[in-house]
Amino acid sequence: MTSPTPDASQDAPAPAATSAALAAAAARAAAPALAALPLPTRASLLRGLARTLGENAAHLAAVAEDETRLGVERLRSEIRRTQGQLEMFAGIVEAGEFLDVMIDLPDPTAQPAPRPDIRRMLVPLGPVAVFSASNFPFAFSILGGDTASALAAGCPVVVKAHEGHPRLSDLTAELAAGVIPGGVLTVVHGRETGRNLVSDPAVRAVGFTGSTSGGRSLFDLANSRPDPIPFYGELGSLNPVVVTPAATAARGADIVREYIGSATLGQGQFCTKPGLLFLPASHGLEDDLRRVIGAVGPAPLLGPWISTAYRATLEELTGHPAVRSLHRAEEPDDPRAGTPALLTTTAEDIRACPELLRECFGPASLVITYTSAEDLLETLRLLPGGLTATIQGQEHEDETLFHRLSAALHVGRLIWNGWPTGVAVTAAMHHGGPWPSTTSPLHTSVGSRAVARWMRPVAYQNMPESLLPAPLRRANPWNVPQRVSGSWPAPEGHRRFSSPAAEALSPPSHR
Repeated sequence: MTSPTPDASQDAPAPAATSAALAAAAARAAAPALAALPLPTRASLLRGLARTLGENAAHLAAVAEDETRLGVERLRSEIRRTQGQLEMFAGIVEAGEFLDVMIDLPDPTAQPAPRPDIRRMLVPLGPVAVFSASNFPFAFSILGGDTASALAAGCPVVVKAHEGHPRLSDLTAELAAGVIPGGVLTVVHGRETGRNLVSDPAVRAVGFTGSTSGGRSLFDLANSRPDPIPFYGELGSLNPVVVTPAATAARGADIVREYIGSATLGQGQFCTKPGLLFLPASHGLEDDLRRVIGAVGPAPLLGPWISTAYRATLEELTGHPAVRSLHRAEEPDDPRAGTPALLTTTAEDIRACPELLRECFGPASLVITYTSAEDLLETLRLLPGGLTATIQGQEHEDETLFHRLSAALHVGRLIWNGWPTGVAVTAAMHHGGPWPSTTSPLHTSVGSRAVARWMRPVAYQNMPESLLPAPLRRANPWNVPQRVSGSWPAPEGHRRFSSPAAEALSPPSHR
């Protein structure tokens, strides 16, 4: 996401009794009871949190607007998305499929040796540390997707609040405390407290959304512990958009309008903001590009630390000899505001100057022109790993070109004739990608599969029935799906999880 980290002077003071050590100790004490809760009870906690958000939405949105200036309407929508995430994970918990229960019955005739009774399931890792994001003060903050998925897994959470919305973070934590048991969710403040949290022996995994530099520092810290732990970081992404010659000819003006809308949405402060636009060299769309970007006015960014970094990065890109400015208005007097900008260069210059492939977190993007398919593909192969890539093409174009483009784009989500700034909270969504977009490309931070990050498999061999965890017993008291000797007979009365109700609460977000 490459949202710059505020200066240390902007850190909020840590409230009493919320040091990393105290918070981690409280989470460790709460972990066994949370893991042992029957699934319906765990699901009811998640639903209680969703309900609390809804009941206090007006107050929460007002506090969030005062700190972030994202707009009350956008913030209310984000609260609904956060409710939807919590409801979705409640449904996942109730269905029980996330436990991935597998039972292989004993077989004395198996070759080359008799097979014992083996039963396997996923269990919670233990206390989880979550670093909230600045640009989504609800959906990726105190009760956001990382927290919701960790609680669904049965893991207590310690959230390091973002310095951009400290009052909102404390208010959200205060409301949550009325729903969940003590120690299950704790909020701490301050960068040094966050580093101490990553190092604390009680913490068994970390979720992070933020800058590449900050995330890499914490990732290295998590891996340098005497007992290294998983670090799931969502960092930076360029999110390229490739427009084919046929699409340019058929609907170039529409693509320009939609691209600028996506690139400047939320003042370009989404990790899925499209930052690179690849167009044929003969596109003839410069007037359209200037006109559409010129109609987008300056607006406040999330904080002065972002506006400062945005202006500095934009100055470096604009000053590069291989870059030409298509549009860049004068900066307003408001030091927190960001003015949209559009720059251009060529694919050949990108290959000669790969330093131009850097994320500019804010409402700026770079148009890159290419002269041929080979010129384009050779340049795409240089791009770092990303969260998304978009292909704007025509349905009856050469399919070979599409497959070559797909192979050259090293990303977690490939989009056809759409835009990356809508991330649906669904089972099939993958919000992740190769380095540097994330530190763990196998996992997603959005959607139902996000719960898998906070669990690990344990196999029980020849264990007496009375000593087995409830989901592995023959009686199946939790009524979860059990894969028995290769098949999945559904328990009586069990419903496999589907999430249309949850997703109705959670419309696609602009992430």
